[in-house]
Amino acid sequence: MREPLEAYVREHFAGTPVVIACGLPASNKTETMEGLKLLVVKQVDIEGHEAGDYVIAADVVQAGVGDYVLYARGSSARQTVQTDRRPCDGVVMAIVDTWDVNGEVKYKKE
Repeated sequence: MREPLEAYVREHFAGTPVVIACGLPASNKTETMEGLKLLVVKQVDIEGHEAGDYVIAADVVQAGVGDYVLYARGSSARQTVQTDRRPCDGVVMAIVDTWDVNGEVKYKKE
């Protein structure tokens, strides 16, 4: 039997599954954050239902509203090429193509 999705994602991707709620335009940012798009994201549970709080994340993969993505926070958020040495505490680092739980597809990007 496959291990639960949340444990699998945590171990293999070091990210938290979230869904993009909306963009967050910010025209006046600190110089070191220039060029990074900000997003409001919401954590989801193993079934894909919204759970937890909203958080702000820098987008380095050009995700869009409604996309399911992987999110990293803390020092892990500064491990991408685009966020290295920037005051960034959250990053969207991957767009999820499909999400299945024990063989049942919960999400498939169209």
